[in-house]
Amino acid sequence: MRLSPEPLRLSRSPALLALALPLAAALAFSDETLDKVPKSEGYCSRILRAQGTRREGYTEFSLRVEGDPDFYKPGTSYRVTLSAAPPSYFRGFTLIALKENREGDKEEDHAGTFQIIDEEETQFMSNCPVAVTESTPRRRTRIQVFWIAPPAGTGCVILKASIVQKRIIYFQDEGSLTKKLCEQDSMFDGVTDKPILDCCACGTAKYRLTFYGNWSEKTHPKDYPRRANHWSAIIGGSHSKNYVLWEYGGYASEGVKQVAELGSPVKMEEEIRQQSDEVLTVIKAKAQWPAWQPLNVRAAPSAEFSVDRTRHLMSFLTMMGPSPDWNVGLSAEDLCTKECGWVQKVVQDLIPWDAGTDSGVTYESPNKPTIPQEKIRPLTSLDHPQSPFYDPEGGSITQVARVVIERIARKGEQCNIVPDNVDDIVADLAPEEKDEDDTPETCIYSNWSPWSACSSSTCDKGKRMRQRMLKAQLDLSVPCPDTQDFQPCMGPGCSDEDGSTCTMSEWITWSPCSISCGMGMRSRERYVKQFPEDGSVCTLPTEETEKCTVNEECSPSSCLVTEWGEWDECSATCGMGMKKRHRMVKMSPADGSMCKAETSQAEKCMMPECHTIPCLLSAWSEWSDCSVTCGKGMRTRQRMLKSLAELGDCNEELEQVEKCMLPECPVDCELTEWSQWSACNKSCGKGHMIRTRMIEMEPQFGGAPCPETVQRKKCRIRKCLKNPSIQKLRWREARESRRSDQLREESDGEQFPGCRMRPWTAWSECTKLCGGGIQERYMTVKKRFKSSQFSSCKDKKEIRACNVHPC
Repeated sequence: MRLSPEPLRLSRSPALLALALPLAAALAFSDETLDKVPKSEGYCSRILRAQGTRREGYTEFSLRVEGDPDFYKPGTSYRVTLSAAPPSYFRGFTLIALKENREGDKEEDHAGTFQIIDEEETQFMSNCPVAVTESTPRRRTRIQVFWIAPPAGTGCVILKASIVQKRIIYFQDEGSLTKKLCEQDSMFDGVTDKPILDCCACGTAKYRLTFYGNWSEKTHPKDYPRRANHWSAIIGGSHSKNYVLWEYGGYASEGVKQVAELGSPVKMEEEIRQQSDEVLTVIKAKAQWPAWQPLNVRAAPSAEFSVDRTRHLMSFLTMMGPSPDWNVGLSAEDLCTKECGWVQKVVQDLIPWDAGTDSGVTYESPNKPTIPQEKIRPLTSLDHPQSPFYDPEGGSITQVARVVIERIARKGEQCNIVPDNVDDIVADLAPEEKDEDDTPETCIYSNWSPWSACSSSTCDKGKRMRQRMLKAQLDLSVPCPDTQDFQPCMGPGCSDEDGSTCTMSEWITWSPCSISCGMGMRSRERYVKQFPEDGSVCTLPTEETEKCTVNEECSPSSCLVTEWGEWDECSATCGMGMKKRHRMVKMSPADGSMCKAETSQAEKCMMPECHTIPCLLSAWSEWSDCSVTCGKGMRTRQRMLKSLAELGDCNEELEQVEKCMLPECPVDCELTEWSQWSACNKSCGKGHMIRTRMIEMEPQFGGAPCPETVQRKKCRIRKCLKNPSIQKLRWREARESRRSDQLREESDGEQFPGCRMRPWTAWSECTKLCGGGIQERYMTVKKRFKSSQFSSCKDKKEIRACNVHPC
């Protein structure tokens, strides 16, 4: 890729996306360049506006809204991804949302609000808070934010992005860095807008889905369920656009409800298989207990599936357990590209969503069915104060999982002839060898090297390679073929020559038992990884079933529960107390009745005798108010002795004292005494004399301002002679004028050794509204005396604290 050498220019249109000042510094914009930037007085006016080369059909960088909708629902959150296709990257970016046909120089021109997902990657622009930019300039290939759609009546919205790569800035008014969304008609309210185009790809593609759970006590500490945290078995499928497993704004089916509330995929799998004409592959992967473990301890669950031209979408879901009805997953992820090819790789961070079937607000809330059933929606940090994801500031929810969907093979004739990597070259090779050597006579090669070992050590398909060296090219106008040759292969013991052999995958884990108690059935599956090359039928079984028993002594009113958890701490610190332990209901009774099994137990617990603990103390009280109203003071807190004094002496402290700091106390202006009156400035006639005083302490922290520092009063020595010499009179007037000017300059500004200073500037605005910020003011040199040798004649700066009250 060759980048345009066209220099960076400044845009005239405020609709173009802005580049933040920190990023401008990272790109080494000179001060001279910044001085040439026109200072607009409009909204977001202090930002450099970037312009680069427009390229029609340029898809190296792309801006994508999850689900690729053409319409937005007012108030709904959408995940926005800005990415670069490998091997490209970008160092900086800017993202903004404008109402259609607006220039962006006014606040009302902007539509919706962005929500930060990863503060290490993204931040709001300091000079334009409606726009999002990078936190630090560095190489990156992908960022994500949430965009919350504006209220009804806004009309169409344009999402725009700019990309900075090295020192070159790209943007597009139309193309892969611009996305237009229009407001959804109210008659379609509540339905996820998913306008999916027909797929034009050829052949089939095979993918591997890998699920990486990131939900742990470290990443999500609030109320984290230590006893029974897990991900349920993954269930999904590759399907056509005529079938929807689940979608935002839609209602959960019975299968989705059972996954969401019970973690059971049985009903969901039954629903998927009933749509056999619309589904190509059922996607299944094992559950994870506990929810997170290092990858060197437990491999991430994965599943393989295929897609074709009509069934090119994939959806899946898995339950966060325990939870009311919270899940993660993808809905109708399109693996077909607009260029009639198959997507190479999808990496998506996942946040939980609510199935709308249970109204619980915490991980272990008791069952509380939502009546009537609500629509599927993503969880937010403002749903409920008791929610484990609650954030009073409305921050983004930390992602709980990541899914990676990677293409591992393509079969059949493909429409896009350009392979993405070596694996695609191998996959696209025809199985038969070339009988004729089509090497031109003008290309002189060495002999082929022996074939390398197969890259696969199992019966999975791999590749092997051989090489040769180009010794001479006699005619430069005739191209020479490649010096490498690839061939499909399988590991040792897997016969390619036996045409009737079919290769099977490993068995997938057993499904849950079909009933909650008593005897039922469970099944497991495997699939054909390679069909016989002679066209014969593969007779090996792809499905097994067996009987299973759950809770043998049960009735239709029985329920399935987990093991008991650990006992809580004793309620007393000495003497007799109580302790409790809990368990959860895993499966409700089949007849719909309430579960009668107890879910909590309590028993007595004995701690050491109380008389052996003479110091039984209450909790510390809250800290008292500070002893002063400004400046430094002290505050105290106390606790009480709860045990009887007769039990023994208690040496524990009952009061604590610590320093406290409030805003600085006001300091009034302080001045020296008045100087003596000067001599009269006239030797005859009417004149004046002055006296001065100096400022010893400037007012600080709101203190009284300084009064006048110069006073004048009239004076008259004697009457002037009637006929003085004109020349002497002019000299005298000039001398008096110089003396007056000198006194006036001395009274204007502060006097320092060797120079005269201008007055202090006003205090700047506080850098923070609360929690402690700073203010600054400056004093600059007004005049340096020629005879000055002092190094102290410099500009001065003062800093003070402000807004120190808690947020």
